[in-house]
Amino acid sequence: MSTYSKEHIEYLKKQKREKRFVCFFRLLIIIVFLIAWELLSRLELINTFLSSSPWEVIETTIQLLKDNTLFLHIGVTLYEVIVSFIIATLIGFITATILWSNKVIAKIIDPYLTILNSLPKVALGPLIIIWVGASTNSIIFMALLISIFVTTITIYQGFANINKSYITLLKSLGATKKQIFIKAILPSNVPTLISALKINISMSLIGL
Repeated sequence: MSTYSKEHIEYLKKQKREKRFVCFFRLLIIIVFLIAWELLSRLELINTFLSSSPWEVIETTIQLLKDNTLFLHIGVTLYEVIVSFIIATLIGFITATILWSNKVIAKIIDPYLTILNSLPKVALGPLIIIWVGASTNSIIFMALLISIFVTTITIYQGFANINKSYITLLKSLGATKKQIFIKAILPSNVPTLISALKINISMSLIGL
């Protein structure tokens, strides 16, 4: 005999139906998009030189597999993503921590972070190639330039917007700034840190 009530069983069924519904339409959107893309390219309604087509992508992938260069390109891209992701995360976290720990520095740096984050960084590509060179380093530098400011701002805002009563309580108990950071700031910002990692990985890919 089931230990669940009828209401709970019905709720679980509803959750399963909703999950299947969401998965179905996610898959349907992708299929419809690919079919429409292929049809538009075959009817020459879009310029395949600029947008390619699903079939051309498949043919190119097969050709790269035959040339044994597909996994080489994938490996290089993964290397660049991982390096830029790790560096941007570390610098963003350290910078956000410094800004949280020193309000004066935060007030000085905050407007510059906003300005730098709003710069059209992709347009700086030619300058980056001149500064760093046309190499893997310039690609990683571009990825860092795009992701690092967003990561820093996201983490710092999470640190700054914590419930003040937590900090007041810990201060009343004699906690140091380091203890407040470890016991209150970090645990309260786990969702923010995860969100920052998600943003960082997507920004790194855009930069690449």
